[in-house]
Amino acid sequence: MPDRPQRIVIAITGATGAVYGVRLLQVLKETPDVETHLVVSDAAVLTLHQETGLQRKEVEALADVVHRQHNIGASIASGSFQSDGMVIAPCSMKTLASVAHGLSDNLIARAADVVLKERRRLVLMVRETPFNLAHLRNMTAVTEMGGIIFPPLPSFYHQPQSIAEMVDHTVARVIDLFGLEHQLAPRWHGLSPT
Repeated sequence: MPDRPQRIVIAITGATGAVYGVRLLQVLKETPDVETHLVVSDAAVLTLHQETGLQRKEVEALADVVHRQHNIGASIASGSFQSDGMVIAPCSMKTLASVAHGLSDNLIARAADVVLKERRRLVLMVRETPFNLAHLRNMTAVTEMGGIIFPPLPSFYHQPQSIAEMVDHTVARVIDLFGLEHQLAPRWHGLSPT
């Protein structure tokens, strides 16, 4: 374990599904020894308000450190900044394309590029449906570079009773990818014989 908290960069883009980024921040805020660095895109501000009723400041208050989308000089834009990875929740197709092609045209894409080049964990919660060929090729490219494509698809085997439970289950799976303990959702123990 490093001599620092586990650092996770969280980015929220303008795709639908802002609740995933918000819930991830809420859970990580309550997780010991985790430091979050947040970037909210300009488009995400609109989506956050539309889908959750939250303003930018309310979401930013959930993070330990906040960076502006256009600040390419931020700490998370350098490989010398030690992080344990990044989650883009949700990830728009524009952001996916920027990451897939190494554009680094804003801080979200640059931070993702840094995570990939430093061989750290990058999780993209891509939100679009149906996918076209460009989307699929971009997802393949990011996967080939070591990223994890994680569409936030609900599961039903745990018989969720609410949207909040479905969101928590998905967020729990993302948190699992970083080896963090949580109590968000029940673990699968197999099917009981009938």
